[in-house]
Amino acid sequence: MLYSAFEFGYAAMTPARLAAGMGAKFWRSPANPLADTWVARASAAALDVFENATRRYPKPQWGLDATLIDGRTVPVAVEVAQSKSFCDLLHFRRDERAMREIRALRGDDPAVLLIAPLSGHYATLLRGTVEAMLPDHDVYITDWANARNVPLSAGRFDLNDYVDYLIEFLRHIGPNTHAIAVCQPGPALLAAAAIMAEDMDPCRPASITIMGSPIDARRSPTVPNLLAQERKYSWFEQNMIHTTPPPYPGAIRRVYPGFVQLYSFLSMNHDRHLNAHYDYFAHLVAGDGDSAEKHRKFYDEYLSVLDLTEEFYLQTIREVFQEFALAEGKFMHRGRRVKPEAICDIALMTVEGENDDISGIGQTQAAHDLCVNIPESMKIDHIQPGVGHYGVFNGSRWRNEIKPRMAKFIRAHNGAARPRFARAAE
Repeated sequence: MLYSAFEFGYAAMTPARLAAGMGAKFWRSPANPLADTWVARASAAALDVFENATRRYPKPQWGLDATLIDGRTVPVAVEVAQSKSFCDLLHFRRDERAMREIRALRGDDPAVLLIAPLSGHYATLLRGTVEAMLPDHDVYITDWANARNVPLSAGRFDLNDYVDYLIEFLRHIGPNTHAIAVCQPGPALLAAAAIMAEDMDPCRPASITIMGSPIDARRSPTVPNLLAQERKYSWFEQNMIHTTPPPYPGAIRRVYPGFVQLYSFLSMNHDRHLNAHYDYFAHLVAGDGDSAEKHRKFYDEYLSVLDLTEEFYLQTIREVFQEFALAEGKFMHRGRRVKPEAICDIALMTVEGENDDISGIGQTQAAHDLCVNIPESMKIDHIQPGVGHYGVFNGSRWRNEIKPRMAKFIRAHNGAARPRFARAAE
């Protein structure tokens, strides 16, 4: 019922939203003699704020047509390397002619699989991450589908399917790939690496980097962690899961709606978001187009959300945030226990933000405690001062401090001979 009510409310607001858009154009029209007055600017700004607050935000575009490598502009094409029902593996293919010349000078760039979170936002949330990685990496990324657009005939998709997807993508890219999990997919990547390590899979990653992720959500618990621990599993099942209405292709599929997750995000920092929209109004009134455009770009991304399948969301709540299955050594995948201790020749880097209010300090570091058979020379832990959750993978600190460390770590373990160890899990 909630999903249908949300869609009905959106449809009911459409006339008012369209009228607001036309009203803003009227007040700004050069033919309007009052257009340069404060009253006109304030009226247009208020109507803009209303229109933006009530419109639907589609999936954003990547907008990454080129990258700069050693002072040279290299065209970039976004291609689907592999397509599955719930995710496309995207490849940011840099122009081959230009790359042949660059490779002749510096060799091959490491292949990197960026694993975007499946937690309400589209993979484009990592646009800044991809942009920073492109000059010196061959970048792939997981582009998760909006569950409401996946027909029931495609079947179910849970956390174990997520792990299977990661293994399949790593095999598709090939040996010596470096995997990077941003936020939510950390446990899934660690599980995939452990399974591939135990099987001595030749396509197991050369390194894994886990950023701001709940490997062990008991450490430094944040507000979302405490909520998950305090509420019973049945509460999430009864209050967070809703039925996709027609005419979406996934009609009748049970999902955790993106708009519910968005409300959760907004409520955590409601003062900040209210102030941001007031500032947007003030920038429009003052004619500060640059600041207003910056606001629009951020919220065009932030307010664009996708739905998660019921089974994926609930299994993540239970196994990651309530039972801490991976940290307890109890996480099962297709009838077998996942053994992080089986990893002995995959380098491990963890990155945390000092002010992270989603994954607290220590939650990502827990990966080092679980991977007891990785040599210390192949481990790095980095805590970035002065950044919160999003600052771990976006912004100036990411570009200038975190990314260079990560690139150095990846280069150090790219194509290196794997150490000879006994299979620790046996």
